[in-house]
Amino acid sequence: MIPLVSILIPCYNAERWLAQTLESALQQTWKNIEVIIVDDGSIDASVTVAQKFVSHNVKVILQTNRGASAARNKALQEAQGEFIQYLDADDLLAPDKIEHQMQLLNCDRNSDVIASGAWARFQTNPSEAQFIPQPLWVDMLPVEWLVCAWEGHWMMHPAAWLVSRKVADKAGIWNESLSLNDDGEYFCRILLASQGVKFSSDAKSYYRSGNSHSLSGSKSQKAWESAFLALELGTNNLLLKENSPRTRHACATVFQRFIYEVYPDVPELRKKAEAKVRSLGGSDLPPLGGKLYLEISRFIGWKLAKRLQKGVYNFRYFQEPYQKI
Repeated sequence: MIPLVSILIPCYNAERWLAQTLESALQQTWKNIEVIIVDDGSIDASVTVAQKFVSHNVKVILQTNRGASAARNKALQEAQGEFIQYLDADDLLAPDKIEHQMQLLNCDRNSDVIASGAWARFQTNPSEAQFIPQPLWVDMLPVEWLVCAWEGHWMMHPAAWLVSRKVADKAGIWNESLSLNDDGEYFCRILLASQGVKFSSDAKSYYRSGNSHSLSGSKSQKAWESAFLALELGTNNLLLKENSPRTRHACATVFQRFIYEVYPDVPELRKKAEAKVRSLGGSDLPPLGGKLYLEISRFIGWKLAKRLQKGVYNFRYFQEPYQKI
């Protein structure tokens, strides 16, 4: 019998997008699938939307609000599949996404290799998506993948992956103490538990941007603490696998990027990040930002330019509190 693929969907207040997401899961050309939704205490009509799909081989599980990682862990616990497909409740899969990746992995239930695929951003309609190749869009060994991603600030969103249950079990469950960048920390472990990545340009997924409820847009103290811890855990795991000049530089770079992103906020976390950069041998990453920001920083320094940028952002926010910026 062909392997079963479990499509796991954490859901929190996603009533606007959930039906479209579920349809993209159920329209897969790889027919041996199960779809598991874990609703994480939604206060909108997400559960009502989800329950309309129960007759279509969709299992709906309800839990009190514990976070996306806890919802994914519950779904993973319930999953019966030999392969795992994660799918956020506002993202989409192309109809043949899973089939292309299963063929890439030779439908091997014991595969130590994981599959990635092409992905693109959209806001309202997937026809907006532009699939622009990135350096990660090739076959790679795990350490090379992480070094490339961290040096160049590249990423794969959760739906781009297809992972055998064997590798998922070896990597362990999602870290429920994390919120921001929980997926980065988890897939770092997935990568290091694998023997490598095979990439398919035909296995397409769609990453919705502009969702005001998205954790990736959160900038609270708690969110930054989560982001720092995710980096700390991920870099520790990479260095356990390979402690070399190239991995130390990549680790220093992710902490230097964190410093640029958070400044002037969370000073204690910045001090910890600065200590990490020093202990890892330093990073040559230049300040990050748009053309105007970089031009201004040439004259007044990146820290003052960052404060100015933040002040302008806050002024616009309070002048137009209902306008999404």
